[in-house]
Amino acid sequence: MEPVSRLSHDPLPKVITTNTLPSGTLLSKHLHSTLLELARVSALLLVISIEVLSFLREWNPIFHLFSLSCFFLFFIVKPLLSKPHIYIVDFSCFKPPNFCRVPTSSFLEHSSMIEPFDRKGIDFMAKLLKSSGLGEQTHLSPALFYIPPIAHLQESIKEVHMVLFPVMEDLLSKTKLSPRDIDILIINCSSLCSSPSLSSIIINKYSMRDDIKSFNLSGMGCSAGILSTHLAQNLLKVHKNSYAIVLSTEITSAGWYAGNDRSKLLVNCIFRMGGAAILLTNKEEMRKTSKYRLLQTVRIQRAFDDRAYLATVREEDSNGALGVSVSHDLVQVVAETVRSNIAILGSCILPFLEKFKCGVSMFRKRYISKSAEVYVPDFKKVIQHFVLPASGRSWIREIGKGLKLGKRDTEASLMTLRRFGNQSSSSSWYVLAYLEAKERMKKGDKVWQLGIGSGPKCISFVWECNRPIVGESMKGPWADCIDEYPVLFEDENN
Repeated sequence: MEPVSRLSHDPLPKVITTNTLPSGTLLSKHLHSTLLELARVSALLLVISIEVLSFLREWNPIFHLFSLSCFFLFFIVKPLLSKPHIYIVDFSCFKPPNFCRVPTSSFLEHSSMIEPFDRKGIDFMAKLLKSSGLGEQTHLSPALFYIPPIAHLQESIKEVHMVLFPVMEDLLSKTKLSPRDIDILIINCSSLCSSPSLSSIIINKYSMRDDIKSFNLSGMGCSAGILSTHLAQNLLKVHKNSYAIVLSTEITSAGWYAGNDRSKLLVNCIFRMGGAAILLTNKEEMRKTSKYRLLQTVRIQRAFDDRAYLATVREEDSNGALGVSVSHDLVQVVAETVRSNIAILGSCILPFLEKFKCGVSMFRKRYISKSAEVYVPDFKKVIQHFVLPASGRSWIREIGKGLKLGKRDTEASLMTLRRFGNQSSSSSWYVLAYLEAKERMKKGDKVWQLGIGSGPKCISFVWECNRPIVGESMKGPWADCIDEYPVLFEDENN
């Protein structure tokens, strides 16, 4: 695969998410949503008009019954029967031990002692780390502290135990559940696909039920944590009165690249140790005690496009070293994928006026004036908190810029990247934990969780906070350091 020359100065180049026009299909979906919303408003006005006229002209009571029945069916009964409610009861994030900490200077010094890396490779990794947005408190697997690193399967399994067992136990402790109460188990890890599977390891460790529905996802990339939650959502729609646990991690010892191909060195530099456990349910009795209720899900993928399909590939280099190659097309295909996801989500959740303005501007640009700008809707009218992928400083800032977000809106993602690094599929839950630790999450607030992964794939979840969330600053991954954040990056000091 062609080396990524653009990564020589910035590992995570800019992604412009909203400045170009969505496809014709998305335009039609957006216009359809706007017309549907208009039809609903018109129907409501019609019902009100019939009621007013029936009172003023003293029409037959059958008109009252007709209008009220329509209102009851379309605006009350239909929303209640459309889908079961899905809740996040609680979640836990793994906090790596201090002996796994890897400051930048130690990482580079250690790497310089490893035979496959040459001077140019070390200098390249130094540039990547400097511009990535990672701080000095990130962590790697103990297996990578050896010279040379131990990337054997057995060491990877040890890392699985080290990460997943504590978060599983913490989640069960917080929710006061037994492992045998769990009906569905989903585990995602892109870099490690063992046999027995990771889900079997957990089932064996905790002696879970013989009828538990278990799933093991691999190769799904950074969005896998939210994709696993999407799978849990679909399963909970079918299996009533159930609990589902999602375990999300990335095993750093299994993803280590020992070579000098620049397109593969990015993984070594920004991906760090982490894991999360999430408990979901469809039990209505958990409505008041659960943290969040699911409102909306949008999922987009572009694997049908060869250029997008080959943007990130795990392959061997010329010397047989296995690593993940990042193509120079990655920036554009991710932008297209994210843009499509945001367009569909906006058509689902934005107020009618925002959708109307956007729809008109899209129509004008496509059919009247190619130079006209597309109106960027204000998502902050309906969303109070934004959980953006902690993939890199450039990604976070450019997505925030494209959505017209302020520094406070992108703060949680930037600080998660600085404190823990890019933890791949579990990063999203550390960002949410940051918002909780800062006690910014209030009852009724809506949070948008955005995941981007290889494939490429993009998925959005919109959650509503179900109850006041307090006391999280004293526990979880941010317990001993939340007061130290936010901090400024070097380029913000200049």
